[in-house]
Amino acid sequence: MMKTVIAIDSFKGCISSMEAGKVLQQAIRSVYPEDTTVVFPLADGGEGTVDAMTQGLHGKIVEVTVTGPLGTPVKSRYGFLPATKTAIIEMADASGLTLVPPEKRNPLYTTTYGLGELILAAMEQGCRHFIIGIGGSATNDCGLGMLTALGFRFLKADGTPAGVLGGSLSEVQAIETGAADARLQDCTFEIACDVTNPLCGPEGCSRIFGPQKGATEAIIERMDQDILRFARLAEAITGTTGRELPGAGAAGGLGFAFHVFLHGTLTPGVDLILSAIGIDRALQDADVLITGEGRMDQQTAMGKAPAGVAQLAKACQPDCLTVALCGSATREAARVNAHGIDAYFPILHAPMPLAEAMDRDTTEANLSQTVEQVMRLVHQAVKR
Repeated sequence: MMKTVIAIDSFKGCISSMEAGKVLQQAIRSVYPEDTTVVFPLADGGEGTVDAMTQGLHGKIVEVTVTGPLGTPVKSRYGFLPATKTAIIEMADASGLTLVPPEKRNPLYTTTYGLGELILAAMEQGCRHFIIGIGGSATNDCGLGMLTALGFRFLKADGTPAGVLGGSLSEVQAIETGAADARLQDCTFEIACDVTNPLCGPEGCSRIFGPQKGATEAIIERMDQDILRFARLAEAITGTTGRELPGAGAAGGLGFAFHVFLHGTLTPGVDLILSAIGIDRALQDADVLITGEGRMDQQTAMGKAPAGVAQLAKACQPDCLTVALCGSATREAARVNAHGIDAYFPILHAPMPLAEAMDRDTTEANLSQTVEQVMRLVHQAVKR
């Protein structure tokens, strides 16, 4: 009898993390019913994190209409885990680049206000612990919009509100923290952040990430200076420094805002998610870990979820066999063998069009067939 832990990322556009995990669990049980198999959600803080963790940790999705990055209403959502009063949020659901048409992309005119509204909605639900992925932003407002929604006041020289857009940073002359929502004092914020950029300068948010959000060279220069001045003022008011903190430049300065104003911690996405789901306890006595994702390539080895959970498995149980399944694999995917994954297997069994390969029924059948053959081999190897 063997214990297998299943933690596989979603196959984007096809099957979710937990759905894939359940398919694998059922396939293993059909051949080795005496084995122990447990399924965990897997994500890295980016797209799919809300669904994976909410489903895997028996929560529910709460739908909310918030202010989008262009100031117009958008439908958003967060995951609610009642047992721990935790909210799981992807900032891109409220302030993401995909919500802004290419022709309207300009970080001077986008805001994170909707993210603040999501946090408020979750606090109304009773949440006091927040896990927030901040990838994929359309913004460069250093959290100005989010913080304004949460009650912080940012004022012009004449005492009137400065505004909530990226371009509004240039007018902030004073910051008042006393009106911030009192419930924030009881909240903890864990931020999934996979970049290490500082807030300003050649590697800062304006220079590195501004162009993909529509910033011209002139806008980059202006915003870098505006954010630097804003950050100096914020640090003086709060007594917390953060400009050089690795990740401060994430999501247009949201990393800085969470750290300085809300005492948030910035953690690589996969590490944060693995800690949140508590998979380490199950891995302590696991014989096999099965992980994977839709496409495996050199990026998989560079901190993505399958490599992260495989490395954790080896740390918890050095003899644990780690296997990854994938829809496709590039030649560079072999790099994962040096990052915790003992072997990986594409699940396709015959040439077929991409649309057929991504069909849900096809994917489920391919996952089942592949994992059954993998486990037959593992069992035979153990017998010897």
